[in-house]
Amino acid sequence: MRTPLQALDAAPEELTRARLKRIGEGVGKVVYASEHWVVKRERGASEIIALILIWRMMKRLERWLPRSMTAKWFSHPSAPLRVLRMALQAAVAVVPRGVWFSTHWGRVWQKFVHRDVRGEYLAVKHLSGTSLVPETVTFPPTLVKVAGWPGWLVVTEATERVEETLYDRLKKLAAQGDWGEVERWLERLLELRRAGWRRGVFSVDAHLKNFGVIQSRVVLIDSGGLTDRWEDVERHLASVARNGPAGRQFGLEEILAGAPELSERFEAHWRELTAPQSLRDLWPARPE
Repeated sequence: MRTPLQALDAAPEELTRARLKRIGEGVGKVVYASEHWVVKRERGASEIIALILIWRMMKRLERWLPRSMTAKWFSHPSAPLRVLRMALQAAVAVVPRGVWFSTHWGRVWQKFVHRDVRGEYLAVKHLSGTSLVPETVTFPPTLVKVAGWPGWLVVTEATERVEETLYDRLKKLAAQGDWGEVERWLERLLELRRAGWRRGVFSVDAHLKNFGVIQSRVVLIDSGGLTDRWEDVERHLASVARNGPAGRQFGLEEILAGAPELSERFEAHWRELTAPQSLRDLWPARPE
């Protein structure tokens, strides 16, 4: 049963006790955390467009540079990349917004923002209060100190902190050769996906870094790829079929390199679960 977000009279004390650590970043936001909670800083339009430009440049560099090098840049943003982002952001900021909106990059930004906002709306509507997402609490506007720029934020909500991303958990287990545990976590991921489908939402951005681990649970931590439109689901599954195997698109290729039989079982299970009729049987009927 979905329940409303829990409203507190004041922010959790640990958020104001010390400076929050910067633990991650994406195109649309930067994440800071205390021991048990995370807060987010939403990026502005010029910052997002600068990151999109960098992403496109790096994708082109992949043609000439080793994949392992560019993959490391994407997974662990470095100081030089942040400097490049700041320089491009300054250039973007001096150009009138209307000019950017008329370009390809401006349209990409608008599409990204629309998808991000819609995904968060669907997560609140269909998943809040369930075990499928971390707990979120709201509170009156509170000033918190954060590492790096801008040094402080005013926040009104915080989300339960995950222990680590599912990608990191599986990578550690694979390095230890604990393939049985890897398979158990993959089964939990698929059960999470099925539980979301039963509620009429599907993530079209299913990289393992978008999911987190809390005790024995897998939870969705990035709702940007959520959709409740069946036509989006069909297009996504067709794209996965064309560009497969699915595990490669989810970030599993490197993790399962030492377990080809497990990789084959996962692929077969994914194909079984996402067969059109199997998924349709889970998808709730929509009112006419």
